[in-house]
Amino acid sequence: MAHPRSALLNVMTSAAQKASRRMVRDFGEVENLQVSRKGPADFVSMADKMAEETLVRELSRARPDFGFILEENGVIEGKDSSNTWIIDPLDGTTNFLHGIPHFAISIALVRDNDVFAGVVYNPITDEMFWAEKGQGAFLNGRRLRVSARANMADALFATGVPFLGMEKDERFLERLESVMKISSGIRRFGSAALDLAYVAAARYDGFWECGLKSWDMAAGIVMVREAGGYVTDIKGKRKMMETGDIVAGTDKLHSTLLKLVK
Repeated sequence: MAHPRSALLNVMTSAAQKASRRMVRDFGEVENLQVSRKGPADFVSMADKMAEETLVRELSRARPDFGFILEENGVIEGKDSSNTWIIDPLDGTTNFLHGIPHFAISIALVRDNDVFAGVVYNPITDEMFWAEKGQGAFLNGRRLRVSARANMADALFATGVPFLGMEKDERFLERLESVMKISSGIRRFGSAALDLAYVAAARYDGFWECGLKSWDMAAGIVMVREAGGYVTDIKGKRKMMETGDIVAGTDKLHSTLLKLVK
């Protein structure tokens, strides 16, 4: 039986679906543009902006007093200072740009400085992940639990690889090597929001990345927690949103992953 969503989550999932309609059409266009010399990059930043406008419009209509922290347009103060939307309209722009169907719309609600609810939606696979504090995490209505794998040798992890123009993370390769040596493998799929949702859905056993923004991880944090996993920064504290560093894992493997990447 599908789990009924709260009014808040209905607002969030419906906004994500509205924003995704045009995005799916645009993605089809990007696939056609791949063969032309004219760069599809502008086209993607346009898709990003349009999705953000739709999300802001839909969420404001439903909750007029909430503020926003936006990837494209910065901070919009709301009358209600204890509720703030944190939005990434298109997490995985590089994938989108290359015609790879792995990207997501990410919406989180931060209430009194803690992530209260999150939605991560991949419009191409029509996978809608959602979670609300104390209510559990779900994928299209099915309850999620982090994986029960207890051995590192069976575990699969995801990470983010620093790219051109990012401050060089000197320790990235050391971390990668230490996890590679004793695990079943590491994946880099190019969307932190989906990586975290995949940890919640027991597809990955853990995920770490440094230098993220709050909108990359906010929705995923509540999702992993509600699926029974742990989320900290790289020092083992709960300052992920401030530091930009995140280590998420199952209840069984989080501490091992944390030791390896520390």
